[in-house]
Amino acid sequence: MKYFSTRGGLVELTFEETVLTGLAPDGGLYIPASIPQLPANWQKAWDNKSFPELSIEILSLFISADEISETDLATLVHATYNDSAWRHPDITPLQPLTTNKYILELFHGPTYAFKDVALQLLGNLFSYFLQRRNKVKSPGEERETLTVVGATSGDTGSAAIYGLRGKPDVSIFILHPKGRVSPVQEAQMTTVTDENVHNLAVKGTFDDCQDIVKALFADTAFNAKHHLGAVNSINWARILAQTVYYFLSYFAVRRTLPSDAELQFIVPTGNFGDILAGYYAKRMGLPMAKLVIATNANDILTRFWKTGRYEKVDSDSSSAAVGGVVETLSPAMDILVSSNFERLLWYLAFENLQNTSPRGVLREKACQTVKGWMDDVKSIGRVVVPDTVLELARRDFTAERVDDKQIRQTIRDYYTSTQSYTADPHTAVGLHVAGVLSPPPNTIQIILSTAHPAKFSEAVTSALDGVPGFDFNSVLPEAFKTLLMMERRVIEVERPDVELVKGIVEQFAVVSV
Repeated sequence: MKYFSTRGGLVELTFEETVLTGLAPDGGLYIPASIPQLPANWQKAWDNKSFPELSIEILSLFISADEISETDLATLVHATYNDSAWRHPDITPLQPLTTNKYILELFHGPTYAFKDVALQLLGNLFSYFLQRRNKVKSPGEERETLTVVGATSGDTGSAAIYGLRGKPDVSIFILHPKGRVSPVQEAQMTTVTDENVHNLAVKGTFDDCQDIVKALFADTAFNAKHHLGAVNSINWARILAQTVYYFLSYFAVRRTLPSDAELQFIVPTGNFGDILAGYYAKRMGLPMAKLVIATNANDILTRFWKTGRYEKVDSDSSSAAVGGVVETLSPAMDILVSSNFERLLWYLAFENLQNTSPRGVLREKACQTVKGWMDDVKSIGRVVVPDTVLELARRDFTAERVDDKQIRQTIRDYYTSTQSYTADPHTAVGLHVAGVLSPPPNTIQIILSTAHPAKFSEAVTSALDGVPGFDFNSVLPEAFKTLLMMERRVIEVERPDVELVKGIVEQFAVVSV
């Protein structure tokens, strides 16, 4: 299996090169040269497999045994998903709410967020590849190092830090928008004081942080000097790791429900990575209805599915927040531009070309189309896709928007329901959207729960203010009770300036010796 850039298409990389490179030099995102189909007997053969066992089966479809042997892959996976790092034996358990509505809990990892599923694996992949490369170095030859840079709206940062803390030959620099992540999220990042971990609080938005990271990767000389690696969902390994829990939930439901039941996944999303993993699972052959995109007030994705316009600022609105980003109760989704959406755009462009002008080198033409679209987004803040492309997007997805008032009410409604459930504000976005849909009677809704409610204490407590019997301490993990009082280490960046960040990386990055 090889990988190529959504904006290039000619150069193909191995899985190892794809993981270590992260963002393509041309600014595109890496995607597989083809999407493998599931084995003929997959439903029977995989029916009773655990999360690690399913991971091995699915990852091996995208990773050649010539790159990572079957034995090494199994070792990597079992080192990632085990009882020492995860608080539930199923890793991502499925919890019933009603007879046709389930919560897929993705927050049982070290940092209580869904990002752990991919970033624990990615950290081990980085170590595996670096150790293998350095093992064959001659005495005195310069060791290979990796400087990981990432932007976070909350959960990616802590999950990446926990996945890479203390690892040899790796430095990690995480940029977060100062004052725009929850207190627990900030504390989880900044209380990790390992020497290879560096937290940067940038006075700006998440999109400012993300733009700086992209600019660093685009700087050829800087990238070559520091061997930059990506932990954001621009890194293909993250998407691949997340496809597994779609399969796990399918088998969990299939064992107890009628064979004609159809799964409908509702995914709260900002950067489009979590739901893109579901799209790959669907393309591989996992049976499901349309994937449902659930956004907060930062609704660039919902607006695209309604209008075909992918634009930073809603052209139908007379007002917009400063910078286009609206601060909401679900801050991990407060994102202006969804990076992973580019991967879907490539598949839409490619299929549209197959339908409209099937001659020529379609991969290259699709890459040129996507590059043009993304150039427009960068230069004028918007692109309008052809109706034929929008129709293809609507075939596999639908999208809805949720505001803060609806988030509060949803948290309250589910907490006070007969089968009480405490949802974090991002999960509440998905739960609200699930409630406004009208699926066929045989539909089983699965809402992806992306974070533990304790990570967003202010939102949850404000939503449940005055509810008899509510005590936030009842949902507060022991690990969180002392977190806010621990020593912290953080570097403040006065403005979103790539040169300021470069200087910090130059000062603290691990140097090859």
